Amino acid sequence: MPGTSSERKSTTRPAVVVSKRMALRLAVVSGCLVFGLALTASAAPPSLPEGDQGIAANYPGDQGIASDPAVVFADDFEAYTVADDLWATWANVYQLDRIRFATEPDNVFAGNQSLEFTVPQQDAELSNGTDGVVSPERDVLFMRYYSKFESPFDVVGSSHNGAVISAHYFIDGQATPGVPADGTNKFLVAYENWRGEPETASPGQLNVYVYHPEQLSQWGDHFMPTGTRLPYSPDPFDFGPDFVPRPDILPDLDRWYCWEFMVQANTPGQRDGRIAFWLDGALAADFHNLRFRDIESLTIDRFGLAFHIGTNTAGETRKWYDNVVVAESYIGPFYTGDGDSSSSGDSSSSDDSGADEAGDTNGSGTAGSGDDVEPGIDTDSSGCSCRSNSALPGPGWAFGLVLAAMSLGRARRRAGQCRWQ
Repeated sequence: MPGTSSERKSTTRPAVVVSKRMALRLAVVSGCLVFGLALTASAAPPSLPEGDQGIAANYPGDQGIASDPAVVFADDFEAYTVADDLWATWANVYQLDRIRFATEPDNVFAGNQSLEFTVPQQDAELSNGTDGVVSPERDVLFMRYYSKFESPFDVVGSSHNGAVISAHYFIDGQATPGVPADGTNKFLVAYENWRGEPETASPGQLNVYVYHPEQLSQWGDHFMPTGTRLPYSPDPFDFGPDFVPRPDILPDLDRWYCWEFMVQANTPGQRDGRIAFWLDGALAADFHNLRFRDIESLTIDRFGLAFHIGTNTAGETRKWYDNVVVAESYIGPFYTGDGDSSSSGDSSSSDDSGADEAGDTNGSGTAGSGDDVEPGIDTDSSGCSCRSNSALPGPGWAFGLVLAAMSLGRARRRAGQCRWQ
C-alpha cells in the first residue's frame, strides 16, 4: 500500500544515510589512528642536542653547576692537595702513587690545577682510575670531562684511556673483566681511543668499548662511529634503520678536548638502548637499537675516569683530566658566558668536531644528590628536553589527529543540520 511504502521510506532512508555518514567518519578516524600509530611505531629516536644546548650553558665557568637538579656529580679538582684527598669525593681511587694534581698552565684546562695520571714504562698491565657511585641508580646517564694526552703516547692494544659508565660491573668494588654480559648481570660503556696496530697514529680512533649481551667474545666490543664493530665480524651489528654512520676521528695529542658520552639502558624486552658521544660539543657517534638488559633492576650504578694499559714499553706517559660533570641530561662544553664556548688550540682532528673550549673556574669537587629527578632524557630548563626534538611525532600526536578528525566530523554534521533544518 502507498501508505506503507511511504512509511517505509520515511523510516529506512534516513537510517541508510546515517549509516553511510557514520561509516565514512569511522573510516576517517580509523585511518588517522592507524596512520598515526604506524608513524609512532617507526619513529626515530629523539634527536640529541649539541654545542651549548646543555646544562653547562646555564653555569658560566661551571660555577654552581653541581647545584643543578639534573647534575649527579661534579669535580674540577681544585680542592685537593694530595692524591689521598680524592677519597673525600670519589668512591674508589687506583694507584695513588701514580696520581698528582698538575699546576703547569699547559696541563690545566681551567682553574689552577687538574688531575694527572701517570703510566710508567713497563710490560705489566696497569690501571689508574677514580670511580664514583650513582645513588639512586639510573637508566640514563651523561658524563662530560676535559682531557689531554701527553705526547708521545705510544700504546698499542688494550688501553682504556677515557671514562666509564657501568651497571653492576663492579662487585664489592672489584671489576669483572672477561665475564660476558648476559642481560641480567651487568653492562659497561667506556668512551676511549683504540689503537689496534702500530700503523694507526696515537692515541687511536675514537670509539666506545661495550659489554652487552650480544658481544662477540668474553671481552667487550668496540663500536666505531662508522658503524664498524670490533672484533671484526662478517655480520655487521644492526644499529637500526635510523643509524647515521659518521667519520672515524683521530684526536691530537697534547690538546685539550671536551669529551661527553651518554648511556641509555633499554626497556627490558625492547631494543631502545642507546649510546652517543660528543667531541668538543659536536655529536660524533649515535648508536641505536641496543639491548643492555633483560631485567629492570639492572641499572647504572657507577661512573669513572680511567687510564689503563695492557702494556707500555715505549716510555712513561701521562694524561690529564679536568672539569668532570655527570648528569641526567646533556651537559655540553665549558661555557664562558659570552654566548659561546671559548676556544683555544686548533681543531685538527679528522672531522669538524667543533672548537676547543677553555676558561676559568674556582669551584671545587662537589656532588649533587639528584634524588628528586626521575631518570630519563627529558629534563627541565636546566638541561635539554631531547624528546621535544624528536624527528617524528609520538603517541600524543596520533591521538590528537584522531580527536581533530572527530571534531571535524561533528562540525560538518552540525553545519548540515543547520542547513537542512
